[in-house]
Amino acid sequence: MTDALTWRKASKSGGQGNCVELAALPNGNVAVRNSRFPNGPHLEYTRAEIGAFIDGAKLGEFDDLA
Repeated sequence: MTDALTWRKASKSGGQGNCVELAALPNGNVAVRNSRFPNGPHLEYTRAEIGAFIDGAKLGEFDDLA
């Protein structure tokens, strides 16, 4: 199923191959995978969960992890 998805990553990912990629799923959820393993597993989140993560990232809640 993941082959038919349109995966995308942040433009600031740097092209090093260490990227997180996201794709919209037909059921409305969002798939997340490691770009180094395109044929590997992915995690699936609801739109609300992705929204909460993005909001937290924008607020700097995860800056200490970078």
